[in-house]
This record gives sequence, structure tokens and C-alpha cells, in this order.
Amino acid sequence: MAFFQEPPRLGNQFDDDPLLPSWIDRHVGDAAVVEDLRHAGDLAVEYYGKQLLDRENEPVLVQWDAWGHRVDRIEVSPLWREAQVLAARHGLVAAGYEPRLGARARTHQFALVHVLGPSLDVYSCPLAMTDGAARTLLASGERALIERYVPRLTSRDPATMWTSGQWMTERTGGSDVSQSETIARRDGDGWRLYGTKWFTSATTSEMALTLARPVRDDGTTGDGSRGLALFLVELRDADGRLRDIQVNRLKDKLGTRKVPTAELTLAGTPATLVGNASDGVRAITPMLSVTRTWNATSATSAMRRGLALARDYARRRRAFGALLVDKALHADTLAALEAEYAGAFCLAFRSVELLGLLEHGSADARDSAERLSRALIPIAKLTTGKQAVAVASEAIESCGGAGYIEDTGLPRILADAQVLPIWEGTTNVLSLDTLRALGKGGALEALHAEVERCVAGVTDPGLAAPAEAARTALRCATAWVTDAMSRPDRLEAGARRFAMTLGRTLELALLVDHAQWCLASGHASGPRMAAAARRLAFAGVDQIAEAALDDTKLLA
Repeated sequence: MAFFQEPPRLGNQFDDDPLLPSWIDRHVGDAAVVEDLRHAGDLAVEYYGKQLLDRENEPVLVQWDAWGHRVDRIEVSPLWREAQVLAARHGLVAAGYEPRLGARARTHQFALVHVLGPSLDVYSCPLAMTDGAARTLLASGERALIERYVPRLTSRDPATMWTSGQWMTERTGGSDVSQSETIARRDGDGWRLYGTKWFTSATTSEMALTLARPVRDDGTTGDGSRGLALFLVELRDADGRLRDIQVNRLKDKLGTRKVPTAELTLAGTPATLVGNASDGVRAITPMLSVTRTWNATSATSAMRRGLALARDYARRRRAFGALLVDKALHADTLAALEAEYAGAFCLAFRSVELLGLLEHGSADARDSAERLSRALIPIAKLTTGKQAVAVASEAIESCGGAGYIEDTGLPRILADAQVLPIWEGTTNVLSLDTLRALGKGGALEALHAEVERCVAGVTDPGLAAPAEAARTALRCATAWVTDAMSRPDRLEAGARRFAMTLGRTLELALLVDHAQWCLASGHASGPRMAAAARRLAFAGVDQIAEAALDDTKLLA
């Protein structure tokens, strides 16, 4: 009889997660939230099945109608439209702004994203930008804009919820916005934008925030990033037509192919100034904290989805006389990946917790969270982004040849994960951001205090060695950066290794802390979390070892 391999099956993505239930018990402690997440876990299974069936249904740009009129209409898949409804009803943005849980609301929100997001064809992309737009408008203090847009962006009603784009990237590049060429001209009481936006995700959104360079009365513009201002654009008029926006093309991307990413020409697009006619980059700072936290959470959810399928496959695939899960080498590989996921999860959700404190904490809590988040959030984004690609790659490799075949759905996990180290700042850019954050004072001390807070309460003997590994790595990183301050070329060359050491040190310390809590509280996941901490320490957290600068110059 012919053999057919049974495919991996997805279980409830809340109940089956080795870490999330204990984290919710500890940091939220709300039965209604648990039930909400369990329901989301069932939906994740249902929509994963729909995702596989809808795999080839990618966005299509219709530039012209049958009679020669330019329409620039983007057709998206049925699943993308369903995701919009699902995201609104289940509060994937709204839950973070609802008052019942206070600062804990962000943990509830991002747990929903973690569970459900990987089944929604990267609909997390417009949701992240929507969340960032809502936070940016609230931080702006612009009462009229807040009253008009924030209720739409944070609504649970699919009929009224809006999503927002984020248009920063131009032909001159994405991370260095100081070279942005888009200009803004006054038109009566308002503004109109002119320029090309090279990479605009979620172009089917109702609005977008974007940077442009205002033209002064004398015809000049400000230079660099200080000459940029933040603008809000409503994309369509009452009849649904784009408002002086041309869609040049959809981007043919490696991954996130369901996301309608476009190149746009702004040809006198009406816009509303948000804040001052300068310092627009400073105005988007609240957005970056939010979207980078989404990025870190999406990285952990990608790891989780790959591991969930790989683990189930190992219990169904028989080779060389035994199930893969019973093969020592395969079990060792999966264990190493689980440890990476556990560390990444703790760091991402610590970022989530800080976001909640920044928004709803007491004055002292906000001040402390601000100092810590200044460095921790970019570190979390860069560290988890790199881990997501590595873990996704290993997860699909563990499924053998099937992991390489598109219609199994497994390769999409890796292709989509590759965007995570790129979007919202590449690993190198965020490594330099980390150095800048530490240069402002107080941030490095805050990281030391965070690590010490995590490891100081360790009483379980099995966690003593991982706790000391975290302390040692942080001491090494601090000694290196202090010594390298006098050599700018050395400091910059080692910035990535330094930032990754900080990231992995924080992951280990936070995982040790959570494992100790689980053991002390008698939580069933305690022994597993302790094992994950030991395995993460075994994998190594100190990345500081320096390469010779002369060799770098020769090789580069």
C-alpha cells in the first residue's frame, strides 16, 4: 500500500503554547482574558486552514477601468478582508486602549496578536501601523485630530474601524529619512503633498501618516530631518477615489506577499499637518516604540508557529524505525529552538509591558519605563528579528523536503519572517540606535538594574548558573563599550555584537526570572521554563568577541 505522510496539525495556539499561559497568569491574572485568548487559539486553527487554501490569492493592481479611466484599485484576497473584520471584533488594536486592565491592557492585546496573527496573512502589518498612528496622534495633543481619528483606529466595529498606513520610505532610503524629497505646499488653509513614496505597506488603508518637507513662503525648505513635518492623509474621497494619489506598481517581495505594498506618486495629495511644520521625525517617535514592539511580538509568533508545526510533525513522521521526536539529535534540535523562542518571548513581552507602563503607569513608573524602554525596545526588535529568521529556517528544515514545498505552507513562515530584521530599522541601524540611546545617559544603568532585578531573586539551584551567565555577559558588554568609547571606528564596528549581547543577556535574565516565578508558584510549566533558561545559557549570550578592523577593511 502506498505511503502518504500525514501533515502536521495545528493545535489551539493558546493552550499549546509552552509559555504564554503562565505569562498571562503572572502579568494579567484575569479569567476573562484567558477565555478570550483560548477562543483566539481556536480561531488561529480555523484561519490557518483558510490561509493554506488562499495561499496563491495575492493582491492585484487594477490601474484602468474598461473605459480608459485611471482607477488605481487594489484587489485583495477574501482572507485579507476577513482578517479586517476579525481584527476589529477581537480588538487586536482596540484591546490595548481599553481602560479595564490599565497598563495590563497591552499584554492582553499583544497576546491576542501573538496567538492569532500568524493565521491572518500578515494582517498584523496594517494593524501595527494603525496602533502606531493612534499612539502618535494621542501624543501630538491635537484635539481635533484625536477626536476624529483615534476612535476609528481603535474601534471594535468592523463597519467603522479604520487602518492606517505609514509612508516614510522614499527612493533615498528608509532608515535615513533626512534625505526625504517629498514636499508640502500650502493650498489655501491646507497642505498638498508632492513626491514619490517608494514602499508603502497596506495601501488599502483609509489613512496614513507620512513625512514631507514644507515649502516656506520664500520658496525654500528646511534641511535634513529637522526640516521634515508630519502629515496625515485621508486616502480616498467620499466616492472611494484616491485623492491625487497614483499607484505606480505593487512591490514583488520575497515574503509578506499578501500585504498590498505599493509605490505611490503624491500629485498634490491633500494632507493635514500634525504638530509643527518641523521636527516631524521627533513627532513619530511614539509610533516607533509601538511598531517595533509589534515587530518583536510578530517575530516571537513566527517562531511559535514554525515550532508548533515542527513539533507536531516530529510526532507524526517515522524515519529509521522511530518517530522523529524519539530521535536524540532531532529532539536536541527542537529543544535548542524552544529555548530561543522562550528567550525571545520574554524580551518581546517585556517590551509590551513597558509600553503599557509608559501609557498608563504612575509618574514614577513612567519615568522608570522611559529610561529602560529607550534601549530595551530597539534591542528587543533587533534581537528577536534575527532569531525569527534562524528559528523559522530550522523549523522548516526539521520537516525535511516537505518544508521546502510551497503548497505545504511551511516556506511562507520563513519568507514572511525575513521582513522582521528589515522593517522599522535593520539590525545595523538599530544597533547604532542602541549606542545613541545609551549615550543619552541612564539607559545602560537601567539595563543593569533590569538584569539584576531578574536574577537577584533566584533561589532554585538549577537557575543559579544561567543567572550568573547573564550577569557575566552584561559585565563583559559594559566593559567593552566603556573601553571602545575612545575609538569610534571600533565602537561602530562592534555595535551589532554589543547590541546582540545585550539582547540575549536580557532574554536570559527575563527567562530566569519567569522560570523562578513558575517554580515558586507551582505552575506546571516551571520545570520546562527552567530547562529553557539552562539551554539558552548553554547556547551562549556573550557575542562581544571582536574582529580585527584591518581584516574587516580587507574583506569589505
